[in-house]
Amino acid sequence: MTRLFLGLAIAPAIALAQTAKPDIVFIYADDLGYGDTSAYGAKAVRTPNIDRLANQGLRFTDAYASSATCTPSRFSVITGTYAFRQKGTGILPGNAALIIPTDRATLPNVLKRAGYATGIVGKWHLGLGAANAEQNWNEEIKPGPREVGFDYSFIMAATGDRVPCVYLENQKVVGLVPDDPIQVSYKKPFPGEPTGIQEIDHLRMKPSQGHNQAVVNGIPRIGYMTGGNAALWKDEDRADLFTDKSVRFIEENQKKPFFLYFATHDIHVPRVPHSRFVGKTTMGARGDVIVEFDWTVGKILETLDRLHLAKNTLVILSSDNGPVLDDGYADFAVEKVGNHKPAGPFRGGKYSIYEGGTRMPMIVRWPGHVRHGTSSAVVSQVDFLASFAALTGQKLASKDALDSLNLLPALLGKAKAGRTSYLEYADTMAIRQGDWKYVRPHKGAKYDPATRTEFGNDLAPQLYNLAKDPAEKRNVYAAYPEIGKKLAALLEMQLAQGRTRPK
Repeated sequence: MTRLFLGLAIAPAIALAQTAKPDIVFIYADDLGYGDTSAYGAKAVRTPNIDRLANQGLRFTDAYASSATCTPSRFSVITGTYAFRQKGTGILPGNAALIIPTDRATLPNVLKRAGYATGIVGKWHLGLGAANAEQNWNEEIKPGPREVGFDYSFIMAATGDRVPCVYLENQKVVGLVPDDPIQVSYKKPFPGEPTGIQEIDHLRMKPSQGHNQAVVNGIPRIGYMTGGNAALWKDEDRADLFTDKSVRFIEENQKKPFFLYFATHDIHVPRVPHSRFVGKTTMGARGDVIVEFDWTVGKILETLDRLHLAKNTLVILSSDNGPVLDDGYADFAVEKVGNHKPAGPFRGGKYSIYEGGTRMPMIVRWPGHVRHGTSSAVVSQVDFLASFAALTGQKLASKDALDSLNLLPALLGKAKAGRTSYLEYADTMAIRQGDWKYVRPHKGAKYDPATRTEFGNDLAPQLYNLAKDPAEKRNVYAAYPEIGKKLAALLEMQLAQGRTRPK
């Protein structure tokens, strides 16, 4: 089956017309920083499978997640809209309702319209069930991934550090025993259920801050749950299980175009690598789960090779936000980091408006269609929806994907330029245009001693020249006030318009 490539801006991309629809695999790491892989310069950890992907594809230096935290970044990937445009899109509890609108185009349903089988495996963290209704974890929960456009789903509801600590396959809890029903609460503990505070001396992994409520697998979590004992996950097996489910999805859909959204748990807390990976680095659990993540990437690439699918598969690898060392568990990530720079040359990390919060590793491979090498085009995950719509000949309505631009030529390496401006979101907001970045004044905290994060908040406006000062150490607003004011006005205009994609 063939498709014309529509909406491409330059002749080399048009020359790609009349080719088979590519299978699409999006590998989405969790909390993986710009400098956390050897493909991006890390020395303390080796990631040969990610290196292989980079050597065979295009490595981006200026690729962004839309937010410095997980839920809003994932919202933007699926909807093509900045999450700050919709209320309730911050980091969700495990019992939140679905936050993805089901009456608008999403990345999976756009590809489904184009004839793709669509599947998600791994971390969801976008809510399940109807608004203003409490989930019944003992039956099918909807709306969920299916109503968003995924034919198949094998997910955890939120994150590894939040209850419920169970998997859901096609929106039903896996392994649930009828006479041991699950209950979940983010308000109060259940009578008789131990908490991290009570069990502090008997925990497998102790909290450094927070994370002291329900205890599952010897690890304290956020939130409370009771029941579902036969369905509870084992943290050290998660990477194997998610990888196996992803491989099976590819195998079962190899005869038709497919889209796999493989959202790994690694390298999010709690970091509990399988025994095969324990001790593979000098950085403790955080370094070891990077090696584990690289292994999952290798298994996906091996599967594509084994099934002779690699030549017609577009593989994208990226992360949802910047890195963090101490994110609530005493796993010695701070003590053992050594000379490793999780955010690479950038300032900040997860939760931060500085580049370390949203500047992501991103690699794109599609043999014969994506050039090899490095690209400095400014691209964002929010642009996947419009770009894949163009790739598959789909049109978007004006109400859809409000901020997603068709950057397919840049993603394929056919164009050197990407976005002309880009919004970054953490506790405050910033806008990048060319080499200049303006950070909006904000009265929030400047630093979080618990996570050791520089948030980037300041009552004064900030302006940085990223070409000369990628680490954002010199605020030059006073020297270039006209540039700062111009970017401030552009930021406010884009906020007021409620969209950045042309109608």
